[in-house]
Amino acid sequence: MKAKKILFIYLLTLGSIYCSFSQNLMDILEKEQQDTLGFIPATFKMTRVAFGHSTEVRSKGVLEIFVANRFWNLPTDRSQSFAADRMSSRFALEYGLSDRLSFGVGATTFDGLFDGYLKYKLLTQKKGSNPSPFNITIFQGSSYNSSAIANPLVKDDFVDRLSFTSQLLISRKISSDLSFQIAPTFVHRGLRFSSEDDPNFFALGFGTRYKIGPHLSIVSEYYKTFNPIESVDTYGPFALGVNWEIGDVLLQFMLTNARAMVEDSFITQTRNNFNFKDPNLHFGFNATYVIHFKNRLK
Repeated sequence: MKAKKILFIYLLTLGSIYCSFSQNLMDILEKEQQDTLGFIPATFKMTRVAFGHSTEVRSKGVLEIFVANRFWNLPTDRSQSFAADRMSSRFALEYGLSDRLSFGVGATTFDGLFDGYLKYKLLTQKKGSNPSPFNITIFQGSSYNSSAIANPLVKDDFVDRLSFTSQLLISRKISSDLSFQIAPTFVHRGLRFSSEDDPNFFALGFGTRYKIGPHLSIVSEYYKTFNPIESVDTYGPFALGVNWEIGDVLLQFMLTNARAMVEDSFITQTRNNFNFKDPNLHFGFNATYVIHFKNRLK
């Protein structure tokens, strides 16, 4: 009888410890799951809104192959070719060094720009115990202008051909369908074609995405430069387009007045207004292919 009482007390004590441990473990797992599920996914899906960068960065071990094209016609008579009079293409690679940091390099055919950039995600929008209302990403880009310069008075050293762009990208997913972004921007241009032009520019970008289907969304983007170039007429770059997601292939179609595809160039040097007169309106086509070097990311 005494042995039975001892066994009963032992089992009761063991059961209490087990229940207590299980409850504590479940509390921990539940908290971790809530924190994980608290992140708001896919604010913009793609690393670009239209022509400009979004707050999204590539995850660690993910390589993005990016191809962008712009097509436009010239206003002269008998200039119409089969598809378009002029075309510019940009080829780029972007790789995720970590889940927060990615870098990219690219080259553009029409204006001879070679560029590189770093993106670091400071903050991710999430809800739950530690909420955050915004996504915040730092963008730092630079470019080298390799095109020929006919004016002998323009400085043509290597350093003078460099330009730099710094951006603070701030976005919020307002609802399951609507996302919005603002982008305070500073641009330093190395090449100046007139002494009237300031080498430093301040601009503010606006971007939005509206989801209209499981893999389809409408996007729009605009940049306002507060101290534009003085020697020539420039306009704010604007784009209106559609994004289409097909597995690891992401397609973007847009109408835009921006011919350039690198930040320091399209923000400060867009020479055409957005209208249907040649050569103001450009058709844009971006294609992104994503390669996962780690199977867990698929």
